[in-house]
Amino acid sequence: MDPLADLQSRPFLPAWAYRSARLASAERQRYANRFWHPLACSSQLPPGSCLALSLLGQPILLSHPLDGPPRAFLNRCPHRGVALQDPAAGTVACRRLVCRYHGWTYGLDGVLLAGAREADFLEPFERSAWPLPALPCQVLGSLIWVALAPDPIPLAGQLDLVREEAGPLLDQPRVLLARATQELACNWKIAHDNTLDDYHVAIAHPTTLHREQGPVRHYRYRLSRYATLLATPHPAGGEFLTFGLAPWTHLLFWPDGRLALIQFLPKDLGHCQMDVALLGRPELEPGAQAWLAEIQTFLAEDQTLVEAAQIGYGSGLVPGPAHRLEQRILQQQALYRELMGDELIASS
Repeated sequence: MDPLADLQSRPFLPAWAYRSARLASAERQRYANRFWHPLACSSQLPPGSCLALSLLGQPILLSHPLDGPPRAFLNRCPHRGVALQDPAAGTVACRRLVCRYHGWTYGLDGVLLAGAREADFLEPFERSAWPLPALPCQVLGSLIWVALAPDPIPLAGQLDLVREEAGPLLDQPRVLLARATQELACNWKIAHDNTLDDYHVAIAHPTTLHREQGPVRHYRYRLSRYATLLATPHPAGGEFLTFGLAPWTHLLFWPDGRLALIQFLPKDLGHCQMDVALLGRPELEPGAQAWLAEIQTFLAEDQTLVEAAQIGYGSGLVPGPAHRLEQRILQQQALYRELMGDELIASS
């Protein structure tokens, strides 16, 4: 069965869905919490270190015990909720985690090693009752993936197309070469839709992204339940692979093994945070800033479009007809409708 034929019966999301406070408040539990999120490159977290960051307002602590794989926890001491590490500190070499408030000490595996003055608690104190709150955590494709809910979809299912199509490219060891963060004045769904929108590339990016992707007649598509793929012949040989993943993640693979990770994290109804991370072999680091500048050039072209769309969507727009080159948007929006619930979208 042609997957595009099935998508044709599903219209684009209505314009007000990009400006609905009710939908935005439900997206985390019904949508974002179903998925895994790539939070860091594994090279950022060598054994015997930790890294504090945040995801959707939640404080996250990544750690890498000397005798095991990376772990993820809520970055809060179970005693009074104080953060165990400061996100501004970046990667910190450590063998244990000590709360600066009351001195509770944890191993990098999240086990409580000691509570200060344990003999003086008013009730019997059992260290085993106070581990750090753990989150699902896996390493795949040189990325550390974390889920906020205890029962996300299997990571293998979320990345099925990536595993099938990128193959050996996915498994190549990589380090973080460059990173950039920027706020966009648009709802995250507009930015995500735009990066899935292959209809605009030749028109809006004739001298940038279009040169990487090549003629539209060579576009090859694959869709799965959670992911989309646009594959195009690359001028240097091989294929340039662009994956769109729920909820708001994009993985771009070059034939030489370079990988760009682009995400659009919600901030409020009219703003999102665009995170760009570039990964590759260590010897590519001298050219990383030039590569980042190239990517930021076409992302700047997109910024003007998505911020204009945010305004247009608030003016009573009824979205126009879908084009064949917009099928990746239709697939992701169909998944969004399914997981959010048509009844919620219809009543918002």
